[in-house]
Amino acid sequence: MTTGITHPADPAPTGSTGPVPLRIAYSPCPNDTFVFDAWAHDRLPDAPALDVTFADIDITNGMAERGESDVLKVSYAVLPWVLDEYALLPCGGALGRGCGPLVLTREPGTDLAGRTVAVPSERSTAYLLFRLWAAEQVPGGVGEVVVMPFDRIMPAVRDGEVDAGLVIHEARFTYRNYGLHAAVDLGEHWEATTGLPIPLGAIIAKRALGGAVLRRLAESARASVRAAWDDPSASRDYVLAHAQEMDPAVADQHIGLYVNEFTADLGDEGYAAVRALLTRAAAEGLVPPLGPDALAFP
Repeated sequence: MTTGITHPADPAPTGSTGPVPLRIAYSPCPNDTFVFDAWAHDRLPDAPALDVTFADIDITNGMAERGESDVLKVSYAVLPWVLDEYALLPCGGALGRGCGPLVLTREPGTDLAGRTVAVPSERSTAYLLFRLWAAEQVPGGVGEVVVMPFDRIMPAVRDGEVDAGLVIHEARFTYRNYGLHAAVDLGEHWEATTGLPIPLGAIIAKRALGGAVLRRLAESARASVRAAWDDPSASRDYVLAHAQEMDPAVADQHIGLYVNEFTADLGDEGYAAVRALLTRAAAEGLVPPLGPDALAFP
């Protein structure tokens, strides 16, 4: 998976007088390319044009904190730092059950107290879930936390560079190929303790765009999700072109796990999960507290 930023969109024709496309950044992961395929390729007649940037979640989180794009896929964990400038869209993101981050080790039963742990981002939802879990389950805490691109984490654990690694996405399906063991399923822990689905990735858009545009963006994201479900084959080339050597069967598993009813609409349960995560984290002093209307959509 890429760790930098690329701009795959075709350039606008010289002399074009059409509306300026909205800048959007999302990951090259199969769930995002599946969700946004119809929109990014102008197959939704009423959707605004997009200027697409691909970037891994650690980069998009930073972009959100710097206000660098109109629309972004980010970690739910970064919301407390960006909701003054951005609104949470009620669709298009990743939230579900049985899809949480894993903590991997070389040996089963490894005690994580004082151990070095690799994580994909300090602002990621995965790391926030890990910190909430460790506060309860690891007396004395873990040792050094090392941030590294998530595609490097499993090799680093396998090769002994770190004692444990926090992984997301398709690593759920491939970690055994590295001879690793799942020490903790953080999603399973979250579901067992809250009864709620796991909030992972959110779609946010600049409040300055105005309520009418934000509602149009939400409608477009929802329409793109439905178009992908109606004709999964239409997105196949886009998904595999950016999955970077991922086995097509793994890409399909990835999409099946992370694109679900909450992608089409967060609904009451989805919003409850987001509030629960950020309220718990704020109570532990891990994130700033949210205002009462911070998650409200215009």
